[in-house]
Amino acid sequence: VQLQASGGGLVQAGGSLRLSCTSSGRTLSSYGMGWFRRAPGKEREFVAAINRRGDDIRTTDSVKGRFAISRENAKNTVYLQMSSLKPEDTAVYYCAADRGVIFTGVPRTEESNYNFWGQGTLVTVSS
Repeated sequence: VQLQASGGGLVQAGGSLRLSCTSSGRTLSSYGMGWFRRAPGKEREFVAAINRRGDDIRTTDSVKGRFAISRENAKNTVYLQMSSLKPEDTAVYYCAADRGVIFTGVPRTEESNYNFWGQGTLVTVSS
């Protein structure tokens, strides 16, 4: 499966963006989905994940209450709604697909569980 992430851009602190991830090829409902990010000079880190059915999520503590992951399987799209953005949220954001979970399985947070990655979309938050 090929993933395409979009929606990044330049935003002021306190602003919002919504990232989208779509695929060509196999439907995304076959995968648990996650968002990761790599800030300048740092390693890639987990942001949020959602199970295949869309009713169980995991979110890293630094974005809880500000970011929300969701999915519309009928549209073959996964979203990351980001609000109250901070300069430290500046990063390249990647969506990723995990093929190793059942439909009702728990979303996974470890990068090593993800099999397919999008190209990334840059989010820049100015202070």
